[in-house]
Amino acid sequence: MNLQPLLDALGIQEDAAQAMANDLQTQIAELHGRPREAETHFEHLPITRKTVTTLADWLPADPPDLPEHPDFPRILAVFDEATSPLRPAMSAKPSTTNCSRRTSRAPAPS
Repeated sequence: MNLQPLLDALGIQEDAAQAMANDLQTQIAELHGRPREAETHFEHLPITRKTVTTLADWLPADPPDLPEHPDFPRILAVFDEATSPLRPAMSAKPSTTNCSRRTSRAPAPS
């Protein structure tokens, strides 16, 4: 009787069992640190609450008056619709300057 196929099948099962054990050990190691992370976050929340409360005392009671410029609503709309950080040039009016014009006094290459 040839036992080699049976031994090969057992070897495959041993490898799978070892891989599963390694994977579970990795998961345990990752989960081991999570309670401490949660505790740290929980400890920081009262500090954040105190900071925000302190800063709120410095805010003016009434919101500032908005400028009465005709472009102000359009600019606010750009900020409201933004899904990523904006640069100042993104909210400005398009330039009417021809940027492709040559600034050098040298003759254009032929």
